[in-house]
Amino acid sequence: MSAPVSSIPNLGPASEAAFLRAGIASAEALRALGADEGYLRLLQTGTPAHFIGYYALVMGLQGRPWNDCRGDEKRTLRARFDALKARAAEGRGRALPQGIERMLNEIGLVPRGGA
Repeated sequence: MSAPVSSIPNLGPASEAAFLRAGIASAEALRALGADEGYLRLLQTGTPAHFIGYYALVMGLQGRPWNDCRGDEKRTLRARFDALKARAAEGRGRALPQGIERMLNEIGLVPRGGA
């Protein structure tokens, strides 16, 4: 039996629901994808980008508390986060007003990028 995403430290029910919308239904699937690919999939399904959420995911996959990220490590993660946001934005384009693309994705009218 697979473990829920919320079994990963720092991730709760809201994160679990967001990952499920992104097609990631278990902790094992998220671990296999890794933090960057998992977070990119969240962004591609319309989850708003949030740096603390990203590094909480990274820390959780390492079994560390979310607030354990500091200094050079945090700066490195910020660069990775910014790159993920840019990749997600490239895939979405800017033709649709903010929020509409997510709703269209949810009802299956806009193809999901990279999924």
